[in-house]
Amino acid sequence: MREVATEAGVSVATVSRVLSGKGNVTEPTRRLVEEARHRLLQGGVRRPDASAGRAGTIFVRCPYELTDYFGPIVSAVAETLHLHHYEMVLDAGGAAYHDDVLRRLPTRPDIAGAVLVLPPESHSEIEALRSSRMPFVVIDPRIAVPRDVLSVSAANFSGALQVTRHLIALGHRRIGVISAAPALAAGDARLAGHAAALAQVGELVDESLVLRGEPVISTGEDLGGQLLDLAQAPSAIVCFNDKVAVGVLHAAERRGCQVPRDVSVVGFDDIDISRAASPRLTTVRQPLQEMGRMAVTSLMRVIEGQRAEALHVELATELVVRGSTGPAPSQAGVRAPLATKDKPVDIGRLAHA
Repeated sequence: MREVATEAGVSVATVSRVLSGKGNVTEPTRRLVEEARHRLLQGGVRRPDASAGRAGTIFVRCPYELTDYFGPIVSAVAETLHLHHYEMVLDAGGAAYHDDVLRRLPTRPDIAGAVLVLPPESHSEIEALRSSRMPFVVIDPRIAVPRDVLSVSAANFSGALQVTRHLIALGHRRIGVISAAPALAAGDARLAGHAAALAQVGELVDESLVLRGEPVISTGEDLGGQLLDLAQAPSAIVCFNDKVAVGVLHAAERRGCQVPRDVSVVGFDDIDISRAASPRLTTVRQPLQEMGRMAVTSLMRVIEGQRAEALHVELATELVVRGSTGPAPSQAGVRAPLATKDKPVDIGRLAHA
C-alpha cells in the first residue's frame, strides 16, 4: 500500500479505503489508485535499486517556519523522496525568504529537480526557472504559475463554496470574511467560492465585510473585533486560516459574544489548533500530506522522462463541522444539522436541511 500511495500521490489511508472498498473516496481518486496498483503489479514502474545508492538530489524550498501547515507538507515530500531513493536538500525558515536561490539552482549539477512550496518568487522568476529546463513542481502556488509548470494545490474554490453553503443552510446571510494580505491565488479562489455560494441564493458579497490580514492569531483578534463592533455585525465570520479563526474566537469572548449562539466562526486548513480551540472549529480540511506526495510523484515522472498526465492538480478539500457554527441568531429556534464528531459532512444534506 505504501508503494501504491507513492505512485498515485495519495495517502496510505486513501489506498486502504480504495482496496477495502470502504470509506468515501471520489471516483477520480479511486481510478488513480487502481491504475497505480495495476502498474506496480505489472512491473511497469521503474524503481531505483536501493543497493545502487541514491538516485539523485532534490532541492526542496519552503522559506517559512515548518509549523503545523508547512510541516506535514515537507514531511510528506521527504518521505516520498526517500521511497524513490532520492536525497533531499532542504531550504527552509524565514531567513531564506528573500534568498535569490532559484536563479542559482540550474547551475548546480548535483540537483536533479526541485520542489517549491508556496514560493515567494514572481511569475517571471518561475518562468526563468522553467526556461532553464530544470524539472520542478510548485506546491500551493502563491500566484498563478505559467501554464506548462507542474503544480499541486487544494481545491480552494470548492472548499470555500462548501463553507458558505453550510452557513447559508444555517440561516446566515450577513457573513464576514477575513482573507489573506497580500492577496494570494488561494485566497482569491476562496473568495470566489464564497461569492458563488451567496449568488446561488440571490445574495451579493458585502465588500465592507471583507477584510484582509496576515495569517496569524492577532489578525483574527483585530479584524474580527472590527467586524463584531459594527452597528450591523455579521452573524458569521469565515476565516481563510485556522489561526485567524482562533483570534476571532478570542475577540468574541472579550466582547461577551458566545460562539456559536451569537456568531458562528469558520476556519480553513484543519491544523491542530482547530481541534484545540474552544469551541472546536468548523473548518475546511486541506490534504496537506497528499499535496506533498502528489507533487513528488509528478516530479519523478518528469525526471524519468515520462509525460505528465496533468500539469495543474487540485486535490479535494472536506468541510469538517464542529462546535463553532450554529443557526443564525434570527434562526435560533431552528435545529442545526448534526455532524458526526470531527467527520466530513454531506454537503448536499446540509444544503437541503
